[in-house]
Amino acid sequence: MLHHYLGTADPDAVPADRLEAARERIAIDFGVERDPSRKFALWTVMDALGFAPVPAEAFEKQPALRAAAERYLDAAYRIERADDS
Repeated sequence: MLHHYLGTADPDAVPADRLEAARERIAIDFGVERDPSRKFALWTVMDALGFAPVPAEAFEKQPALRAAAERYLDAAYRIERADDS
């Protein structure tokens, strides 16, 4: 997905203007996506790029996706803490 939206798998290599345009496209695609798996995948990309809405807002009407997103964030936090040790 990163390659699809950014043209590369390395977000740090993307110029700021192109990154902002990609963020807008991702946010729009997230907003209109109906398939739960794709919606969740888009949300994880948004999280990786630092602009994902909190799970309660992102998946307000989809409790299973909200729970999955919360578990994802918990796991990511644990991994980050382990890396800092």
